[in-house]
Amino acid sequence: MFRALTTGCAAGALLLLGTLSSQAPAWAADEGAPMAKPTAALQPPEVGPALSGLGSAVSSTSHPVKTLRVDPLAASSADPLSNGAALLPDSPGMAPLSTSTVTGPLSAGGGLASLPVISTLSSVIPG
Repeated sequence: MFRALTTGCAAGALLLLGTLSSQAPAWAADEGAPMAKPTAALQPPEVGPALSGLGSAVSSTSHPVKTLRVDPLAASSADPLSNGAALLPDSPGMAPLSTSTVTGPLSAGGGLASLPVISTLSSVIPG
């Protein structure tokens, strides 16, 4: 069985080599003839499709970055951002200041788009 298989493979390889060697190379006939000048020309570049492709690439890659969960410990008991600090002012007309306005959206599991100042800046980026 093995001998028949190797004999068949060897015969097929010899047949293939015989047909390849009997063909003349394509460049052999044109050795003495002068080379023709190429007739192809480059097309002018089109900026529109390139910009639309760039816009869709930026949109599809910036959306996950804008919605990425910034605090990996959000909504857990070990989240350090869930602890807020508040400052009560001495004057009665002022509202108390607290860090929970900034850290609250992060400790709830939001991304960059849920932060107060950065959300307006991230709205400029498509996606």
